[in-house]
Parts: sequence; structure tokens; C-alpha cells
Amino acid sequence: MFNIERWQEIFEAISKNRLRTFLTGISVASGIFILVILLGAGKGLQNGIEKQFERDAAGIIEVWSGTTTKEYKGLNPGRQIQFRNSDYNQSVQKFEDKLDLRASTNNYWGQPFAYGKESGSYQFRGVNPDYGGIENLTIVQGRYINAKDIENNAKVAVIGMKLKTDLLKDKEAIGEEILINNINFKVVGVFTDPGGEREETRAYLPLTTVQKTFGGGDKISNLFFTLKKTKDYDEALAQSEKFTQDLKDLLKSKNMVAPEDDSGVGVYNSVKDAKQFYDLNLYIRLFFWWVGICTIIAGVVGVSNIMLIIVKERTKEIGIRKALGASPFSIISMILHESIFITTIAGFVGLLGSLLLLEFVGPMVQSEFFRNPEVDFSVALTTLILLVFAGAMAGFFPAYRAAKIKPIVALRDE
Repeated sequence: MFNIERWQEIFEAISKNRLRTFLTGISVASGIFILVILLGAGKGLQNGIEKQFERDAAGIIEVWSGTTTKEYKGLNPGRQIQFRNSDYNQSVQKFEDKLDLRASTNNYWGQPFAYGKESGSYQFRGVNPDYGGIENLTIVQGRYINAKDIENNAKVAVIGMKLKTDLLKDKEAIGEEILINNINFKVVGVFTDPGGEREETRAYLPLTTVQKTFGGGDKISNLFFTLKKTKDYDEALAQSEKFTQDLKDLLKSKNMVAPEDDSGVGVYNSVKDAKQFYDLNLYIRLFFWWVGICTIIAGVVGVSNIMLIIVKERTKEIGIRKALGASPFSIISMILHESIFITTIAGFVGLLGSLLLLEFVGPMVQSEFFRNPEVDFSVALTTLILLVFAGAMAGFFPAYRAAKIKPIVALRDE
């Protein structure tokens, strides 16, 4: 029930000790302010690191063919395995429910490129539309290879920024035609790659076009898959290892490779390398939570100390109240109300200030390893609720001590 006299007492007590109350509120507000800012900074670091290691953390499974080293079903060792479209199609069909992205490529190295008087040797790859996501490249002009290009065997190319600079210099690339192996291809996109200039000297063409134009038939060089993401590293690793083994078994069986021959079919599982990514994110979050909670504890201890001082100062008043019949509960309630009020107001101010800072200043702070600092509002609200609870606990013990004071002892207090 709302008790206006109780609130009048609280405001009167606060007004008598404005500086002390203000300093106490500052310690509490700074605690939650620092915690939320640290959580936002931790998220910003996590986003930045995730961007840097996105390719490995995505769980890329890369498959290539090799040369057999063991005899199998009457076939001699030393056979060169050649993947074909059917290998890719069968793999996708079998593991459809586990896959996020999927692509196959047909790779050509050291091929002649020319535009006007400029020329050079570069790599091009026939790809599927998902390959851009697997490579984590960014389209800076135009677009990437799409399903319509695959269907129509379109003679289009998406070129890297380094390749564009070498051949076209400062000229607008989109719509221009470049010669690849003396065949005209229209540039429809320009990309950058986090791997740097080495990857940006490539050109990506529709896989069907490469197979038909350059005599590849239905041959493919590599298969690429990413699995659906999980938050837990151990789960992601177990899932990727099972998928890798099942995929190897499928491709070995289809291409008549001995089950124990790992040379005929090679597989690289990047999820194993992603452990550092998962661990680093975990350590960052734990560190920031630890520092922030310690800061809040310092603020709550400050509230507790202030409540102890208040109880000491009001000992005589408390004795009079008890002598007049005040119950222990009413004494505890009086102290708790003041403690919770100070903690709630100060916590809300600190929370609001931190959220506003992240909202307006956060987007301005951008670097390779720090992107979009933010805090989930539900987490911030939960933090405030926990802070209020901690404030109540901080006020309870001084309040309980006050309730235990005997009236005769309190009245003798000077």
C-alpha cells in the first residue's frame, strides 16, 4: 500500500544529506553504467572478431580430389579422381537439411586476361551463386553471379578489385567487356575480399558457362559447404566432424576409392580452426562481466555503508519509534524503502546514460576488430533488476540491525 508519510520521510532524509546521497547514487549509477558500456564494448569486439574470422567460424568444409594410393575392387592405385556435377548434386541431395551454403567450382590458374592495351595472367573460377557467401567477399560495384546466369550460361564476370585496377585502371568496370582466354565476358560486379590482393586478382564466372566454354564438360575442381551455425563450439565441432566423415564416405564410395585411402578424397574442416574464435569470444564476455559486476558490487557496498551511517544517526529516532509501538517490520521497511529508492533511481540513470552513449557514440567507433557495440535491452533491464535486488540486500542488514536495537539502549545513544 502507498504510504505518503513514508515517502515524505524518505525525501526529508535525502534532502538533509544531499551530498552523501548524491555520492552514493553516483557510485551505483557508475557501476551499472560501466557494466553496460563494457557489455556493449564486448559485443563490439565480438562483432569485429567475428567479421575477421567469419570464414573459419562459419564452418567451411572444402573437398578436393586427389590420387589413390590403395588398390580397391580390382582397380590399381595411382588413379586420379575427378569430381563431376553428379558428385556435387548427390552430396547436396543427401545432406540438404544440414547445409547452410553450398557451391562447387571449376578452377583455372594463369589464364590470359586483356582489356584494351592492358593484359596479364590471372585466375578465374566457375562458381555457383552461394560461393560469394562462402568466400566472405563484398560486392562494391554491381552484383555477384546469380541463378539466372547459371541457367542461361551467361558470359558474365565478377572481378576482384586488384584485377579491376590492373586492367581497367580508374575506368568504371560495370558493363565493360574483358577478354578471358580470348573470349568476351561482360563485367557485372567488382568485389573485395578480406583475404587481400591475392584473392582480388581472381574473376568469378558462372560454373555452367566455364564448363561449356572452356571444354570442362561436367568436371568440377572443389566442393564447398557450410553447415548451419550453432552457438556451442563442441556441438559445432561434433556436427562438422560427423558431416565430414559421412561426406567422405559418400564420395569415396561413388568414385571407387578405398575407405581407408585418404589421398583419393581430401577434406578440410575449418571448424577445428575456429575453436580460438569461440574461446576468445567467451573470454571477452566473461572478463567484461567480471569487471562490471565488481564495479556494481562496489556501488552496492557504498549503499550498505550509507545505510549503516543512516541507522547510526537515527538510532535515537528508531528507539523512540519502538518505544511508541513501532514493529520491527516497520523499522526494516523504512530503511529498505530508502535503500531501494536510491538504488533504483541511480541505477536507472546509469542504465539510461550508458544506452544513450552506445546508441549515439557507438556507431562512430569503427575499426577492423570493433564493430557495432550494442547491448540487448532485456539484458540491460535484467541487470537493473538485479541491481535493485542487490540494493535491497544492501539495505536489509543495516535495517535488520536497526530493528534489533532495544528502545532503552537507543534512547541513551548520544
